[in-house]
Amino acid sequence: MAKKDAPPRWDRKMQQRLARGEFYDRFASLVHGLAHRVLEDDQAADSVTREVFTHVWEHPDAYDPKTGPLRTWVAALTHRLAVQRLRATGTAALTDEDGGASAAELELKVRHASVAARADYIVQSMPAPLRAALDLAYFQRRDYRQTAADLGVTEDEARRRLRLGLQLLSTAHDAGASGAPPEYGGAA
Repeated sequence: MAKKDAPPRWDRKMQQRLARGEFYDRFASLVHGLAHRVLEDDQAADSVTREVFTHVWEHPDAYDPKTGPLRTWVAALTHRLAVQRLRATGTAALTDEDGGASAAELELKVRHASVAARADYIVQSMPAPLRAALDLAYFQRRDYRQTAADLGVTEDEARRRLRLGLQLLSTAHDAGASGAPPEYGGAA
C-alpha cells in the first residue's frame, strides 16, 4: 500500500525524466519554436522556454495523462505563457508616452500569433507522409503529379495526402478566426 503523501506513479516517472534531462531533450525544440512563433523574439522565446520547463519541474502533477498526450499539454502551456508575455509587453507599449500599438492591434497580433503557432504545431504533429507531401507542394512548388513522382506514390495517394494535410491546417485558421486561443487537447 502506498503512502498518502507519495506522489502518483506518473509524477515520479516525470520527475525522473526531468532530472535526467530527457524531458527537455524531447520537447525543447517544440517549446522554443512555438514561443518564437508567437513572440517573434529569440530572447523572449528563450525566457518562455525557461518558464515552461520551470513550471513542469515545479508542478509535475499539473499534467493529467487522461486529458491527452504530453506533447499536447506542453504545447498548450507554451502557447498560454507566450501569449501572456505578448499581451504583457503589448500592454506596456500601450502605456508608453510615445504610443505603441492600439489594444485592437495588439489583440489582432495575438490572434495571428495563435493561428501561426497552432499551424506550426499541426504540421509538426502530422504523420511524416502528410508533412512530406505538403513540403513538396508548398515549399518546392510541386503539383500533385510531381509530388506523387517524388514520393513514389500514386497520383490519387498524393492528392489524398495533400487534401488531408490542408484540411488539418485549415483547423488552425478556423480556431484563430473565432478569436479563441487554440486548444491543445483540452489542457490550458
